[in-house]
Amino acid sequence: MADKKTTKTRNIDNTNVCITKRLYSIKESAVYLGRTPGAVREMLWAGKMPYVRDGKRILIDINDINEWIDKNKTRYE
Repeated sequence: MADKKTTKTRNIDNTNVCITKRLYSIKESAVYLGRTPGAVREMLWAGKMPYVRDGKRILIDINDINEWIDKNKTRYE
């Protein structure tokens, strides 16, 4: 009789767990910022925001996006 392979699985029943992504594509970043993908690319090429390169893919850290927003806030006087 052949040995049966057994696998262990763990069920996660906690529905309160929310895993969010940290790295966003240019298109996703554009939606988040309310800009076009071309405008986001120009921001990256101008050095206004850092990015992560994974092969040909360019990914943007959500923390860097939020930092850019905070740095560029102005108040109407």
